[in-house]
Amino acid sequence: MSEVNAASQPSFAEREAPGSSAALAGEPRPRPVLLDVNGIEVIYNHVILVLKGVSLQVREGAVVALLGANGAGKTTTLRAVSNLLEGQRGLVTKRGVIQVMEGRHCFAHLTIEENLLTGAYSRHDGKTAIAATLDKVYSYFPRLKERRASQAAYTSGGEQQMCAIGRALMANPKMVLLDEPSMGLAPQVVEEVFEIVRDLNQKEGVTFLLAEQNTAMALRYADYGYILESGRIVLDGPAEALRKNEDVREFYLGTGGGGADGERKSYRAVKSYKRRKRWLA
Repeated sequence: MSEVNAASQPSFAEREAPGSSAALAGEPRPRPVLLDVNGIEVIYNHVILVLKGVSLQVREGAVVALLGANGAGKTTTLRAVSNLLEGQRGLVTKRGVIQVMEGRHCFAHLTIEENLLTGAYSRHDGKTAIAATLDKVYSYFPRLKERRASQAAYTSGGEQQMCAIGRALMANPKMVLLDEPSMGLAPQVVEEVFEIVRDLNQKEGVTFLLAEQNTAMALRYADYGYILESGRIVLDGPAEALRKNEDVREFYLGTGGGGADGERKSYRAVKSYKRRKRWLA
């Protein structure tokens, strides 16, 4: 079961930037929970239990990372939250949530700008408001403005990923589910994409739940993280605490568990260490 409580939250184009008079007025309040996922279970073909009671929370204005190896259940979790998987029992209510699918999925025959405008197809607030959001998207993705007349099929993977994120922002979301943003991209482009995500979060207050295999990169930019293994949450905590966790360093960051200089252990040593992994007990 998943529930998104976002009805009273401002949209991407409406919210006050940090430092404005509205943002500075009054005392700081605890951030409300924007997404509350409680005990999701997903069964494929009525046989394979893919998710085993996954529960997580995302607070307004946070960047939350859903981490784990390929096949751990990250994408399935996002699909369950966004209701792309048909529910048998429970309740899914969502307002202001949009998902950027793994693999970008731009419309190859459309230009970059046409792709972006498809993200606003459900809006009814007029051409002026949509044009203002488009200008804001271009301010965060200047490369897209340069390539706005190019067919998406003839742009780079990084430009297509930016286009996919920008298209999501055109819908005025309150939260973006971002699936594997680093997939197939060069390290320099990956960092550029994550920097833009951080800017959108810090300057516009956009909330992100991102599924990512690149644990080191995700924990650099996230506020909080959940680690999935075999369809269940095995560890969660603030990103800084996860970066320092011995198990996370050994099994997801490729450091720790070794000598004083943090070098990786041999295969035999890793096997011995793995038996001490707390969630495998």
